[in-house]
Amino acid sequence: MYPLMRNLLFRLPPESAHDLSLAGLDLAHKLGLLRRLVSTPADLPVSVMGLEFPNPVGLAAGLDKNADHLDALGDLGFGFIEVGTVTPLAQPGNPKPRMFRLTEHQALINRMGFNNYGLDHVLDRVSHRRYSGVLGINVGKNKATPNDQSESDYRKGIAAVYPHADYITVNVSSPNTPGLRDLQFGDSLKGLMYAIKDEQARCQAQTGRYVPLAVKIAPDMDDDGIRFVASALMESGLDGVIATNTTIGRDAVAGHRHADEAGGLSGLPVREPSTRVIKALYAELGDRLPIIGVGGVTDGNSAAEKIRAGAKLVQLYTGFIYRGPALIGESVEAIRALGND
Repeated sequence: MYPLMRNLLFRLPPESAHDLSLAGLDLAHKLGLLRRLVSTPADLPVSVMGLEFPNPVGLAAGLDKNADHLDALGDLGFGFIEVGTVTPLAQPGNPKPRMFRLTEHQALINRMGFNNYGLDHVLDRVSHRRYSGVLGINVGKNKATPNDQSESDYRKGIAAVYPHADYITVNVSSPNTPGLRDLQFGDSLKGLMYAIKDEQARCQAQTGRYVPLAVKIAPDMDDDGIRFVASALMESGLDGVIATNTTIGRDAVAGHRHADEAGGLSGLPVREPSTRVIKALYAELGDRLPIIGVGGVTDGNSAAEKIRAGAKLVQLYTGFIYRGPALIGESVEAIRALGND
């Protein structure tokens, strides 16, 4: 059914299609139809960051920014779901249009700009969820917050979501918040990592539970940048790294009518850059710190490719939009096959 539905949805502007799709999922969930319509994958348990995942294929942040659709998405068979990015205060994001389809490339360009309803909304939604699977919450800084004050926003985000999350992701790699990616480098990165580890320790003491912290990085780093990030991750004691976010590169889609749109490019064109970063990180980190691979997972082979490169888990976003729920099971089975080789 999904190819037919996609053809109809792709007649709409991308953001409208996104909202309508999620509303449809919610309705199907409430009517008890999703579990009948969707064939969920058999379990393939994996332990990462001290957490037990029923399978290694999750949903990346960005699709359900406000945690409004957790219960419906939970019916689809994901091994884990990451919501957000959420900022301390609600913000509208960038002006529309801010999302563009590059269908022949199985890609999207977005410049959403961390549009979200803020921490209070997300906390209300996750505290009332029925979804009982592994939940990641992705936190960021508000656009109006200067970089030299960003630590405060990340501390607020971590402290607020800590009692509700199974793991927390710190997003320093979106290209759509001015200056945000500067936090990935040099003293800015090290200072932020130590600050969020300090906040984690404070929250652990307060709540009596340990919630792992991961940082999400961009695919546009050179080898020296990747080595620096790996060193900073180990030095600060973070629990994981998500590789990668969207790319600002356009070589793979040169000539497309949307190629010059500002924003991050996701989908098939980021498959190779993302896998390159995963391989380089794994060469530095080995199994000492887990990598979650995301970027260009459009079929089972590309999911298994991330695992072979060194990732312990993978996440879907743009590939899920193009392929639908079948991609989840296909990816799980391709990863299962790696263990049988």
